[in-house]
Amino acid sequence: MGHFIDGKKIANDLYTMLAPFFREHQARLGIVVVGNNPVIESFVKIKAKSAARLGIVMERKDLPETATTEEIIEELQKLAGDCDALIAQLPMPKLVDTNAVLSSIPSTHDVDALNPRHSSERIVEAPVALAVMEILARSDIEVFGKRVVVVGAGMLVGAPSAELLRKADADVTMFTLQEGSIEDLIAADIVVSGAGKPGLIRPEHLKKGVALIDAGTSEQGGKVVGDADPACIDVASIMTPVPGGVGPVAVAMIFCNLKLLMQNHTNIPAPIL
Repeated sequence: MGHFIDGKKIANDLYTMLAPFFREHQARLGIVVVGNNPVIESFVKIKAKSAARLGIVMERKDLPETATTEEIIEELQKLAGDCDALIAQLPMPKLVDTNAVLSSIPSTHDVDALNPRHSSERIVEAPVALAVMEILARSDIEVFGKRVVVVGAGMLVGAPSAELLRKADADVTMFTLQEGSIEDLIAADIVVSGAGKPGLIRPEHLKKGVALIDAGTSEQGGKVVGDADPACIDVASIMTPVPGGVGPVAVAMIFCNLKLLMQNHTNIPAPIL
């Protein structure tokens, strides 16, 4: 039986490392929230709480559910003049052109690394993907040459995680609910899941000793749950719980990215380690 990863502890370590920088350099983080969704609001509150902990000013602009793509872009452009980084809180309402909204965020302010037009100019990487890599590193899980299956190909978890793992020379394959088979997981040394489908991964799908990073989030019975059955801990070497695993680390990575963006566009020197 493996052990569950304490994402809150890792996040606290990261905040401790970030605190001296933000004490010395005042930061402003702009966020645009569209509509009134309780799930979205819970995510925003977590970010706001973390920002306050580091003394970062969060400038929040709320727009109605009926806001147009152009109105959202206009608010982001206004915030860009006052803020060091921007967040367009996802998901956007169905009638909004999300790609257009994300494409309007300058690479110098793209703290979530979601602008589809700036992949070659990207200054930072996606926070969830960075969280995956951080958890694996802190768990002494070797990535180089290992077989990795990424479940789900979404812009927040699957695609960026696969990209970073490939950069680390892992042998990465992707499985989605439309392509591939759940049986592909049995050969994996590392599984990263962001499908958003409760109970998708069960112990019999995994080989003994697998590192299981569950970054899927869904609501089931009034609770937030991941993609993996908690019983997977019986075969995994490590497993991230949902909630409390990848999520807190990913939020902390937003502020790691904010620091990097500030160092990039204000010529703040990186510390000598």
